[in-house]
Parts: sequence; structure tokens; C-alpha cells
Amino acid sequence: MYKTILTGVTAYISTGLDYLVILMVIFGRVKHQDRWLVLIGDFLGTIVLVGSSLALAFFLGFVPAPWLLGLLGLIPIFLGIKLWVQGDDDDEAAIASKVTDPKSLIGSVALITMATCGADNVGIYVPLFTTVATNEIPLILLTFAVMVVIFWELGYRLACLPKVAMILDRQGRYITVAVYILLGLYILWENGTVQHLLAIK
Repeated sequence: MYKTILTGVTAYISTGLDYLVILMVIFGRVKHQDRWLVLIGDFLGTIVLVGSSLALAFFLGFVPAPWLLGLLGLIPIFLGIKLWVQGDDDDEAAIASKVTDPKSLIGSVALITMATCGADNVGIYVPLFTTVATNEIPLILLTFAVMVVIFWELGYRLACLPKVAMILDRQGRYITVAVYILLGLYILWENGTVQHLLAIK
């Protein structure tokens, strides 16, 4: 149980660190009373991303050899290397301009969540869902839901602390790179892919 929760927390943090900076940008432009609308939009965008990942993982689950599924671990490793080499291309000014109207705030936040986290989240979640046991998925989904709330609250609090936000903005990329690569290696090992390839002569 604790291992499953830790896996869910690690996966969410790996995809959420960059988004935490985006949340701070959003909170810097919305009124205090509208911050609950940001949470709803965040949940909607996350539901779409996680749902898409689950659907893809379901179809990939028909692959007969588990070690073949482990090759999906190469996706987060690739994403980590790409982020390390190319950096983050999120335009904070463009994001901030989309959340100035409270009437469309929920939809705007949901779209921003899907647009900025889409490829990364699916790239991490699909290999994760194909690795864990089916009965562990509900607990991982619950963990994701809790993490959405935690990051939403952190984003709001950190938006009031410019120095902390600056440090996160500078170092968050490298932390994300490390977690991406470690997750990829974990997926390769957990599915027996590394062991299978080493056994081939």
C-alpha cells in the first residue's frame, strides 16, 4: 500500500513541478475568491489526461510479454533528457493573459493544464499504469487527487513568496529531469526488461 502511494506521489511530482510554477503565474493574476475556480479547472484538465493515459494503458495491457511493456520506460527517460537539453518552453506571459477573465477561468485553467502537461503526463502515466497491478490503480488515482489539491495550495502559497518561487523556477527543471529518468529506469527494471535484455546473448 505504502509503495503504491509513494509511486503515485513520485509520478505526480515528476510531472507537476513545472506546472507548480505555472500555478504560481495563474495565482498571480486571479483574485483570492477565484482560486477555487483554479482548482476545479486543474481537476478537469487532470481527469482528461489521466483518463487518456488509462485508456492507452488498457490497450497496451494486451501485449503478451511484460518485458515489452517495460520498454515504455524509455519514454520518461527520453522526456527527461529532452527537458535537460532543450529546457522548458512554457510562455508565462501567454499563460497569465488567459486567466484574467473569471467567467472563463475554469475552462482556461483546464486547457492550460492539458496543453502544458499533456505530453509529459501521458508519457509518464501510461508506462506507470501498465506496470502496476490493476487493484493498485484506484489508490494511485486517489493519490493523484490528493496531490492536485496539495499542489494547488502550494502554488497559491508560493505565489506570495517571490524568493521561493525564484528558486523553484531555477532548480525545478533539474529535479524534474532526475525524477523522469529514475522513473523510466524503475519501469524498465520492474517489468523485467533490463533483466531480459541482459540475458540475451
